[in-house]
Order: sequence, then structure tokens, then C-alpha cells
Amino acid sequence: MSLVEQLKEAQKDAMRAKDKQRLGTIRMALAQVKQIEVDERREVTDEDTLALLTKMVKQRKESATQFEQANRQDLLDIELAEIEVLNSFLPQPLTDEEVDALIEQAISESGASGMQDMGKVMGWLRPKVTGRADMGKISGLIKTRLTA
Repeated sequence: MSLVEQLKEAQKDAMRAKDKQRLGTIRMALAQVKQIEVDERREVTDEDTLALLTKMVKQRKESATQFEQANRQDLLDIELAEIEVLNSFLPQPLTDEEVDALIEQAISESGASGMQDMGKVMGWLRPKVTGRADMGKISGLIKTRLTA
């Protein structure tokens, strides 16, 4: 079952359970998927959906940080609830050890020898870690490995 189909099934379940918070978040995600389909006139793949959900989680984390700084607990709670719902559709996050192993493998397989090869390493890693690790954090780890 594709990720979009999982979202649609979860939407039906949330409707049956009358879970308004979950239903609203899932509808928001499905609306984003539909927007991509309409704008780009193509079928959305699982990779597209994964990238979309990851982006939505990142946006909500940024908003949550701002709401926390502004002492807006009501809005913070909403953002955290949406993050929880969206995370339920994302694959299990990679551990630090798994990330380190993948970076080592990417550097050795791509033949990277310095910062000029950063793009090769990132290109090799991106499909394997999308939705499972923070690309910004991984980028920093790769930089330290390639400059060391």
C-alpha cells in the first residue's frame, strides 16, 4: 500500500473515530499531495509524499519553537499534536550509529576525497535517509569528515 493510500485509510479511520485533530492534519497532508498532482500534472510517488511529510514536520517544529518562545502554549500544543500525527506516517528515524555508517559507506562508494565531492556524497545518501534523518545535520557531519 502506498503512502498516499495509507493517508487516505487513516483519514477514513479518523472520521469514524471522530478524531478532529488527526483528521485535520491528515486532510492537510492530502491537500498538499493533491496540490502537487494538480500543479505538476503527475502521479505523486512515495518518495514525493515522504519528502512532503518531512517538510511539513520541519515547518511545524519551527513554528513550535516560535510559539514556545512567545509563551503560546495553546498554539504549541496544536503544532506538537500535528507533528505526532505526521510522524506516524514517516519511517523510523535512523540512529546516530546508522547515520555514521551510511556516511562512511557513501564517502567510500562515491570516492569522495574532499569538499569538492560533497555533492556526490549527498546525492548517494539522500534517497537512503529521506524522512529518516535531518539532512542539515547529515550535511554538517559530512563536512567534518571531508575536511578532516
